[in-house]
Amino acid sequence: MIKKFFNIAGPCQPDIHYMVDPLPRLSGVTELIDRREYFILHAPRQTGKTTYLYALMHRLNKEGKYTALQVNIQTAASGQSPQDAMRIAALSIYSQAERFLPENEMPPDIKNFDWHLQDGLKGYLEMWAKQNPKPVVLFIDEADSLMDDLFLTLLRQLRSGFEGRPQSFPQSVALVGLRDIRDYKIRIRPEKESMGTGSPFNVKSESLFMAGFTFEEVCSLLEEHRKESGQAFRSEIQKEIFRLSAGQPWLTNALANQIVFKILRNDCTKEITPDHVIQAKEQLIQRRDTHLDSLTDKLNEAKIKPLAEAIISGNPPEFDNLNDAVSYARDLGLIAPDPPVRFANPIYQEIVPRVLSLGFQEMLPQDIVQPQWYIKEKRLDMDALLTAFQKFYRRHSESWLKKYSFRETGRQLLLMAFLQRIINSGGRIEREMAAGNGRCDLWIEYGGEEHILELKLYHDQFTREDGLEQIARYMDQMAVPVGNLIIFETRSGISWEERVYREEILSEGKKIILWGM
Repeated sequence: MIKKFFNIAGPCQPDIHYMVDPLPRLSGVTELIDRREYFILHAPRQTGKTTYLYALMHRLNKEGKYTALQVNIQTAASGQSPQDAMRIAALSIYSQAERFLPENEMPPDIKNFDWHLQDGLKGYLEMWAKQNPKPVVLFIDEADSLMDDLFLTLLRQLRSGFEGRPQSFPQSVALVGLRDIRDYKIRIRPEKESMGTGSPFNVKSESLFMAGFTFEEVCSLLEEHRKESGQAFRSEIQKEIFRLSAGQPWLTNALANQIVFKILRNDCTKEITPDHVIQAKEQLIQRRDTHLDSLTDKLNEAKIKPLAEAIISGNPPEFDNLNDAVSYARDLGLIAPDPPVRFANPIYQEIVPRVLSLGFQEMLPQDIVQPQWYIKEKRLDMDALLTAFQKFYRRHSESWLKKYSFRETGRQLLLMAFLQRIINSGGRIEREMAAGNGRCDLWIEYGGEEHILELKLYHDQFTREDGLEQIARYMDQMAVPVGNLIIFETRSGISWEERVYREEILSEGKKIILWGM
């Protein structure tokens, strides 16, 4: 019987979860603590921040130099006032200390602390530091769950006690959450550029970002399962899991868990195959667990929506406030940490267009998306499919798209929805997209055959020429002899007779079918 499993909920626990050693994932933290620094640790959700904090807390306490405590203050967000929120935060500190600290290192009993006379959280931390035999190190998790005045109060309380460290205030404090402190300024005071030079946390010395797993760490995690069960993730499967997840810890664990626990039902005598990885990916996308839903919920936010549209359409985004938007999207983990601006991994790249086009998928009339019209002898007739979509697009696109909030990408998403309804019967789609690349590429596999489509919006007289060059390169890359270039007309005053066409172009042995929409 397997004792351990791949964790997809909450911090890892070494006795029941396969784990990557968390401490090497982030360097320089103990040096900051030794230097009595206050700092930020931020990373996307379910990246391993809390697992890291617990590991570091246990190591520091074992070494005996400091009294270290990790505390989640999310419950303080329910405070009815800033003072009430700080009281709840102190209660969280005391409750967590009861679990992990010896009696002589405990903070003051909250019942004996006069909250009205002793300067709130600042006074509570001062009393703890003064009576404690060792310097206090405090990791405040979910710090950014506090909004507006509650968060400002927390920062000001920490700032006001900072100079008393380590005898009269914690030696080192880390605020842990999704975002860097520079981004909180925008959230707290949206009507102003920043909180100014008087920022209540200008004592911060560093902002540390926890990245995802490296390929070596993904292999190490999967190897833990082989050691436990004898069931191996072969090299090519390790590479594919890393490619699909780009090292995102939750996705890595979720793919492995889906294969071992759901698909193979913990039968470790069975071999893990590449088809199991494909199946697991598709099931995760369709199931949309909390992790994936929490990301897709952000798509309509004012900062995220233009970026998502730019990535899907391939157009450059608006450059006003672009730095803030990119920074925010990267902190959420939605886009990759390096240029070009693109979704962070192939799974996000699949799920975002599917979520945005779900309404289209649900409303497409069944009689025009019957797979039997386009699949003959288990082969996909792409020409018949695009001909049918072209007819549907001419008749219905204007009335459908005017009701759609993602207008810039509505044309492409409508085609993706049409394709998805048909391909769901037994094939798969993968997308390549990035802001500024001028296109969206689709790779479709059905019945062992590959099809590629390139989707472009008409911008100028160079759109056709650029599109032909781009799809020719994509065809070379994918080693596919036939490609479909779809150009969506964006100019007003162009008749449907001019917009809708089909051309076949032969170029250097390649067959490119050009579709006007």
